[in-house]
Amino acid sequence: MRPNKRDELVRKALKIFYREGFHTAGMDMLAAETGISKTTMFKHFRTKEDLILAVLRLRDEEFRGWLFRRIKEAGAPQAQLLAIFDALSEWFATEEFSSCLFIKASCEYPDSTHPIHSQASEHKRLLFREIERIASEAGAKDPAVLARGLLLLKDGATVMAHFDHEQDPAGDAKRAATLLLSEQIDGTIDRD
Repeated sequence: MRPNKRDELVRKALKIFYREGFHTAGMDMLAAETGISKTTMFKHFRTKEDLILAVLRLRDEEFRGWLFRRIKEAGAPQAQLLAIFDALSEWFATEEFSSCLFIKASCEYPDSTHPIHSQASEHKRLLFREIERIASEAGAKDPAVLARGLLLLKDGATVMAHFDHEQDPAGDAKRAATLLLSEQIDGTIDRD
């Protein structure tokens, strides 16, 4: 396979793992749905877990890139922090939405020392660092506390959207985020 075929395999596997889960999607399913033989897959990835790690790295890069491009469009740092939830609302409305791949990975690989669990945790750490940076720019009294609170709301909204229990989990989370911002940042917060 040419090097771009490896990337194609990772992209196709991402869709399958996101839809089916990591344990359910075996190598036979991957071969059937990607059109790439297991022998060829193992030429590029020693194990299924190596493929999963590549999938998680791709999803991390794409998701963080999309999310932070989307929230940067909101302008000022305070608005960016609330725009997290506008972006979530857009994501939840897509046909492809099927919860958070990193939450799924950590649930299917619960041992915190497992490389897949560690990769999922790293995604959350990278999100935290960027949100903490924006919170600092926004003038938060304690940027780490604000970032943790916003991430709790983000992940909670994602889980609720997955379960389809609420009509507007991103909107509910945004309203709660507005309260967190008002506690952490002096000045008026736009509550839209």
